[in-house]
Amino acid sequence: MNPIYEKLAGCYESIREKIPLVPKTALVLGSGLGGYADTDNIRIAGTLDYRDMEGFPRSTVEGHKGRFVFGYVGEVPVVCMQGRVHYYEGYAMSDVVLPIRLMRLMGAETLFLTNAAGGINTDYRPGDLMLIRDHIAQMVPSPLIGPNLDSLGPRFCDMTDTYDAEYRAILRETAGKAGIPLQEGVYIQFSGPQYETPAEIRMARTLGADAAGMSTACEAIAAHHAGMRVCGISCITNMAAGVTGEKLSHEEVQETADRTAEQFQKLVTAGILAINGRA
Repeated sequence: MNPIYEKLAGCYESIREKIPLVPKTALVLGSGLGGYADTDNIRIAGTLDYRDMEGFPRSTVEGHKGRFVFGYVGEVPVVCMQGRVHYYEGYAMSDVVLPIRLMRLMGAETLFLTNAAGGINTDYRPGDLMLIRDHIAQMVPSPLIGPNLDSLGPRFCDMTDTYDAEYRAILRETAGKAGIPLQEGVYIQFSGPQYETPAEIRMARTLGADAAGMSTACEAIAAHHAGMRVCGISCITNMAAGVTGEKLSHEEVQETADRTAEQFQKLVTAGILAINGRA
């Protein structure tokens, strides 16, 4: 058996009977949005800690709880990843995207990605929300390298519409109705954990990127490969290196994410409901 699929299948079998519902939407809660699963936004039906799953990678980043939360947003069954795994934590890329593939095996058809990102586009400001239109992922290894998981998707996967066009239109409309300003742009994933240099950000801008981070694109690739419909929103928590001349810090990222959390959570809830036709 393919060792990557064997690990995935073993992880799924270790929790299959503990999953309290069949999720329709999978939600990855990025920095500053982890509290979403601790609020009235979701009626919790159960939780599963990452440490209790066979072979599951554990998040080591401060503020990432490390568990799946199952519940309902309105009447939509969801599974929330409260704490993601990053490539910079030292895991193989196949382990970084294992949680995405696991949520697919649970039954999720849609993946809603969120993250904290640095603004490359000089029209952006800290606190802006950016709908992800496309991504650049050449700075990290593809999660599809190695033996293909034929049961999930094709060897050579088309990435033209990774971030579902219909979902993007729904989210733009939803944000407009809620009075929430929403930028739209291209996200670039760097490996981290160091922040990018000003030269790297100039390069990213030349390539057409509007925001930079250390996650998300690899998850979107794995989900799209597995047949999930994907959408994503970045919270611009700071301007990227060299844009303002200010030094970057995780504390600034967390502070802006916390300040923007209420509006971000409102858009995520409304977006899930609208995408699932329950608005």
